[in-house]
Amino acid sequence: MPASDLGDHGWESPWSGPNGGQCVQTKQLADGRVALRQSTDPAGPALIYTPEEIAAFVTGVKRGLADHLAAG
Repeated sequence: MPASDLGDHGWESPWSGPNGGQCVQTKQLADGRVALRQSTDPAGPALIYTPEEIAAFVTGVKRGLADHLAAG
């Protein structure tokens, strides 16, 4: 779904790195789902996840299961 279909308001940047403002933005939708978009492409695609999917992802990150994604 295009992120622009979800409106301009309510997007948050809960984390960001030292990469000049290129970050993932989140938006809690009215039905409880969570949308993710790239801050440098606000009209681009939004990925939509259920609360359960977000919880599983966050749990995995906290356990170190995504550490390989940040390895340089």
